[in-house]
Amino acid sequence: MDFQTQATSARRAAVELATLNRAAKDKALQAMADALAAAEADLLAANAADVEAARASGTPESIVDRLALTPSRIAGMVQGLRDLAALPDPVGDVVRGWKLPNGVSVTQVRVPFGVVGIIYEARPNVTADAAGICLKSGNASLLRGSSSALNTNRVTVAALRSGLERAGVTPDAVHLVEGGREVTGELMKARGLVDVLIPRGGAGLIQAVVDGSTVPVIETGTGNCHVYVDADADLDQALTILLNAKTQRPSVCNAAETLLVHRDIADVFLPKALSALGESGVTVHGDAATAAYSDAVVPATAEEYDAEYLTLDLAAKVVDSLDEALDHIRAHTTGHSETIVTRNRKAAERFVAEVDAAAVLVNASSRFVDGGEFGFGAEIGISTQKLHARGPMGLAEMTSSKYIIEGDGQIRA
Repeated sequence: MDFQTQATSARRAAVELATLNRAAKDKALQAMADALAAAEADLLAANAADVEAARASGTPESIVDRLALTPSRIAGMVQGLRDLAALPDPVGDVVRGWKLPNGVSVTQVRVPFGVVGIIYEARPNVTADAAGICLKSGNASLLRGSSSALNTNRVTVAALRSGLERAGVTPDAVHLVEGGREVTGELMKARGLVDVLIPRGGAGLIQAVVDGSTVPVIETGTGNCHVYVDADADLDQALTILLNAKTQRPSVCNAAETLLVHRDIADVFLPKALSALGESGVTVHGDAATAAYSDAVVPATAEEYDAEYLTLDLAAKVVDSLDEALDHIRAHTTGHSETIVTRNRKAAERFVAEVDAAAVLVNASSRFVDGGEFGFGAEIGISTQKLHARGPMGLAEMTSSKYIIEGDGQIRA
């Protein structure tokens, strides 16, 4: 099936999905989960072929790990669909409503976007997650995964479509978009057939979609996330937060990438922090002031303060004041998540007010910036833009709204 045929059938499917009640969508999600679980052996075989090809082409092991499936990871994909079925349906929720003096009622309600295109890199779990989130929010999905996961994605989407069919829902609610770069171009130019496009991946992929798309894009961003340790920080707390933000899962967008330390506490904090980071396998790339505390510090280039490493590497800098920390963050932030560690309430309030990011944290790890951790239950990604959504995108963020006006024959004078 070529892309135009897929997009047209997804558009028809979106009309059907917009009319489904919660019970029908939840039944479909459970059937999709059952079909995915039943396909475990086929999934593992297909994924093994993808992993073997990735290694043969010299793909870094960190990327291979994202690509690889195991029985436990498949179980997680299955459970993710079941968890979606347990969440409230956002479609039809009343955002606000009122009655005009003439008796006409005005109600704003949540409605699906329609057709959502998602362009993403190697992680095959995104295929099931994205299809499920789109279905629950009443949207048809066009899934453009990377070629490195093609075999895995084919089996995954075949299972999801068979589950939909068994539940009595059109399988055209979910499509895997295959082909070369020209097909990605078609997807990005399919304004009128595709309502929203969401890129998930590295900075290069996201920028290419933003620059090349005529379809409206919700930008899920890269994370050059800063941890600023203030002069009035609890230093034990700061070290715990820093280690968690950097090392708990370094390959994700909400991991810390830059450490800023106030000069007044650098003599006490940095020797402990650099030692603990080194023991955790972190390579620190620092300025001269940071390097003075450890021979293990690698001199940082100017470009590294803009870097999203996604590895056990961390940029570091000593700053003279909160003002300098704020100036540095303003110059280098990607607008994802920024953290201050301080016991000074006024410093925290300034940081929250002046930092322009999707999430600002006070005395907490940036690893909390996640749909599941926020209690959303699921997310399609973390938006770093300001329109239409910002921060973790749960089910509600996968909807738009419409106004319903009801009267009894009233006309405007």
